[in-house]
Amino acid sequence: MPNTIEVSNITKHYGTREAVKNVSFSAKSGEIVGLLGPNGAGKSTTMNIITGYISATSGSVKVGGFDVLDAPEEAKKRVGYLPENPPVYNEMLIKEYLSFVCDIKGVKPSTRKEMIKKATDAVKITGMEKRLIKNLSKGYRQRVGLAQAMLGSPEAFILDEPTIGLDPKQVIEMRSVIRELGKENAVILSSHILSEVSAVCDRVIIINRGSIVADEPLKTDKKSKTIKMSIRVKGEKEIISSVLSNVPVFERVTPVASREKGSFDFEITGEADSCIREAIFAALSKNDMPILVMRPIDLSLEEIFLRATGGIKQ
Repeated sequence: MPNTIEVSNITKHYGTREAVKNVSFSAKSGEIVGLLGPNGAGKSTTMNIITGYISATSGSVKVGGFDVLDAPEEAKKRVGYLPENPPVYNEMLIKEYLSFVCDIKGVKPSTRKEMIKKATDAVKITGMEKRLIKNLSKGYRQRVGLAQAMLGSPEAFILDEPTIGLDPKQVIEMRSVIRELGKENAVILSSHILSEVSAVCDRVIIINRGSIVADEPLKTDKKSKTIKMSIRVKGEKEIISSVLSNVPVFERVTPVASREKGSFDFEITGEADSCIREAIFAALSKNDMPILVMRPIDLSLEEIFLRATGGIKQ
């Protein structure tokens, strides 16, 4: 499946400050990518560069194969963008605003009515078209903003805090809309709500201090998934560590602590298809070291985020 969004080595300077440093990643059709990071990490700058709102100091961005700087009109019409503050006009009726957006995006008059109907149905504002935008709640303005992003049938969506201001029921409905968009389009979603990212995203990219510090799948084939095991072994720490460190299929062996007298805990990382359970058992049984506990560790998105941004020491 081809990449709809390709970000290649982008860097952005604001005077002497480097807001984004050599960032590269891609997003393909049918994939929802969560973009996370602390405040000031460079998320908004990255999204603004992808949409062509600002230019990078160096590097390039392509959308649907078109460079955002070299072919801005072709690239931008392939992106549906919902910023954190929806770009709506308060004095317009919803139907007037969406028709205006169709004009801007060059939607043909023959397809306009059907396209607007599809967008309003998707975000559940059908029947509200004659309401003045300034009289809408923040949540409904957010829906109108997403509807405008859908007009023009873009190939990719950039969504910055798409559920901000929504009540719990509306959040669930918005997640459903985003999942539908992600079935055929590339979606990059930025959010401070980690449970939201876990619920809808296939992959998460974490930016810290302008650089990508993690790029992890959230929904993946178990056959290719890197797994981590926690074990408790009876014996001397140095000898156990030496035995485990000499097993080729282990990517990392980390001593954790001693929680039981005469034994030590370790975390072992390896590929699922390398049968690390069998390798652990074989190595330790060969050296007469009893395994007292063995269990898989599934890191939560919160743990991945904190470790990647320095919140938890590894």
